[in-house]
Amino acid sequence: MGRAKAAARNFTVDMWWTGLNDVEVGLFVHSRHRAKSRQFTADSDVIGEVLEGGERAGLITYREGLWKSEEPGAKRVVLKLFTPSMTWRGSIDLLVGRSVQLSTGARGFPVTSWSLNIDGHDQIVQVERSARKWPGLPEEFSFFLIEGGEARFYRLRQDWINFGGDYTLYDQTGAQLGHLNGHVFHMAGRWDVTLDGAPSTLLATTLQLICGMLKFNGAARRHVGRVVRGVRQGAISLAIDKQEADLYLNPRRPR
Repeated sequence: MGRAKAAARNFTVDMWWTGLNDVEVGLFVHSRHRAKSRQFTADSDVIGEVLEGGERAGLITYREGLWKSEEPGAKRVVLKLFTPSMTWRGSIDLLVGRSVQLSTGARGFPVTSWSLNIDGHDQIVQVERSARKWPGLPEEFSFFLIEGGEARFYRLRQDWINFGGDYTLYDQTGAQLGHLNGHVFHMAGRWDVTLDGAPSTLLATTLQLICGMLKFNGAARRHVGRVVRGVRQGAISLAIDKQEADLYLNPRRPR
C-alpha cells in the first residue's frame, strides 16, 4: 500500500465589517489588551479573527491612527495577529518607501511591498506584489521562508475566475500547495484557507497575516499609486514614518 497523504490544514480568516465585536465590548477592555501586550498600541482596533476547527484561534488588529494619517509617508497599513488571550504572534506592515521604490522602477505601476515579523522567527519576511502584470491578468505576490536552513519560495496568484478574492498558493517548483477561497458576499472579507501536505506553522501564520492584508489590498495599492504620482510630480516630499524607517536600518551599523 502507498503512503497516506499528509493531512491538509484548514482555517478561516474572517474580517469584521464594524468595530462592534465581543472582543472589545466593555469598560476598560482596550486598556486591558494594552496591559497584556505592548504590541497592542493605543490606536489598535480588533477587526477580525482566525477560526480553526470551529474555534477562535487568533485575533487580527490594525493601527487605525496610522491608516487614517494625512501624511503620505505615515499613512500605512499595520496589521497584527494575536492569540485569543492577546499574546502577539506576528505583524505585517505596508512599506511605503520600498513600495514607492518598486513602483518607480515599474514606471508608476503600483507595486506594494509588505514586511512580516513573526514571533520566534528571526527572518523578516518580505511579501511583494509582482510588477509583471498586464491589464486584466491576475495579480501575484511572492515571498520566501527560511526553515531548517533552507529557503523555500512561494507564489500567491489571484485566480482567473475570481469574484471574492480567490488566490492559489504555489511553491518554487510550480506545485499547488493551497487555496484561499474568498467570499464574494462578505463585505469586509472572509477567506477559507486550505493548505495541503501538513504545512508548517510558520507558513500558516504567514498566510493568516496575508489574508488580513488582502482586506486592504486595493486601498493600499491606490495609496501607493497616489504617492508615486505625487513624488514624480514634485508635489510630495516623502518623509518615512520612524517605525518603518527602523525596518531599513543596517543591522551591522555601529551601536
